[in-house]
Amino acid sequence: MTFINSVNIIIYYKDMILIADSGSTKVDWCFVEGASIVKQVSTSGINPVVMSEDEVSACIGGQLMPQMEGLSPASVHFYGAGCVSDEKCAIVASAISGHIPDVSVTVDSDMLAAARAICGSDPGIACILGTGSNSCVYDGRHIIDNVSPLGYILGDEGSGAVLGKMLVGDVLKRQLPEELCARFLEQYSLDRLTVIDRVYRQPQANRFLASLTPFLLENISDPAVYGLVLRAFISFFERNVANYSSYRDMAVGFVGSIAYYYRDVLADAAGQFGCTLGRILRSPMEGLVEYHTKKII
Repeated sequence: MTFINSVNIIIYYKDMILIADSGSTKVDWCFVEGASIVKQVSTSGINPVVMSEDEVSACIGGQLMPQMEGLSPASVHFYGAGCVSDEKCAIVASAISGHIPDVSVTVDSDMLAAARAICGSDPGIACILGTGSNSCVYDGRHIIDNVSPLGYILGDEGSGAVLGKMLVGDVLKRQLPEELCARFLEQYSLDRLTVIDRVYRQPQANRFLASLTPFLLENISDPAVYGLVLRAFISFFERNVANYSSYRDMAVGFVGSIAYYYRDVLADAAGQFGCTLGRILRSPMEGLVEYHTKKII
């Protein structure tokens, strides 16, 4: 049994593998045999930073096992948020082994999942742009450098949470066209007091802020909106990617819904830093299936 930093799980039976891409709210599980996807299922999220081994085990036993329908993989590769140390990875690995005995289990971070999905076995710079953001330099096997993301209050530049924060701030500070501000507040049934309550008093403010980003995509042709998104992405490159000495020599790839849907603006920001954009994926699963099936072959 091997523990690695990530929360995506892959399970193998003979040549079958189970790959799990986990966040705090949802885990996507993909059973793969040879190069073919046999079955895909979802369960609630697994994050060993906020969950005990018993809670992780209950999720796997109560939600994953009933959906396996006799499938008995030979190995599991689990990637996810919260798998940030050997101790946290061991929690997930032990819970999996308790329900699926006699299998090889590896547990790694969501950042390694992104790197493998984007780059495979080639070196590159891998980035996450979803609700949060992150980046790393990957040598084809390991993460060799990482600028701390710091979360949406201190960092997470370019993320959905920060884009939502910028949008709300510009609306309430009257920095966007009046008609656009009025339409936003009406569309989301918001006013200043409601926003303050959701951000400062209620939990998961980052998810609330990220939930507002569809408005930006719907209005991306407006110069003010395009400029807001572009500034956020420029900040991501400036405060993260540009800190890697090789950033102009390696392709910079992305996973995450923000990167995927705003890829044209992302390309504009990358061009301003002389970066070459690599692969852009909505989620890492497609690339993880490719990575692990090539390893089998």
